Amino acid sequence: MTADRPRSRPATPGTRRGERMVVNRQREVAVRPGLLRGFLSRACELVLPRAAGVAVCLVSDAEIARLNRRYRGKAGATDVLSFPADGTGGDIAISPAAARRNARSLGRSVPEELRVLILHGVLHLAGYDHETDQGEMDRCELRLRRRLRIA
Repeated sequence: MTADRPRSRPATPGTRRGERMVVNRQREVAVRPGLLRGFLSRACELVLPRAAGVAVCLVSDAEIARLNRRYRGKAGATDVLSFPADGTGGDIAISPAAARRNARSLGRSVPEELRVLILHGVLHLAGYDHETDQGEMDRCELRLRRRLRIA
């Protein structure tokens, strides 16, 4: 994962209290938002408060590169970005094209890699930061991946 938690939040679809949604705003990679929504709900139940609303937006490489530059000051596309909202959930942007590249290099399916990225994003929304936490997020993510049965 190359993502980090940006310090501010972009304009996104928005969620109501406790709502979990997946919005597909890209056309390059075929995805099934309904299946991802179910996984998002399970991941949120394990990590976030019940009232936390979370929106996952599937975007193009160009859009995630724009978000990465704007909110993290880093050039180029990344796979996942999380935008926490005052401890009550937030928004996650994922590039399915980057997920497809990751999946190929890691020997996973694209749907499986998308689930890994959703979990990674949800952990960032919960306050974890793998760049500063001495491996705590990585350990938690591996434990949850086993529990959720993803590679």
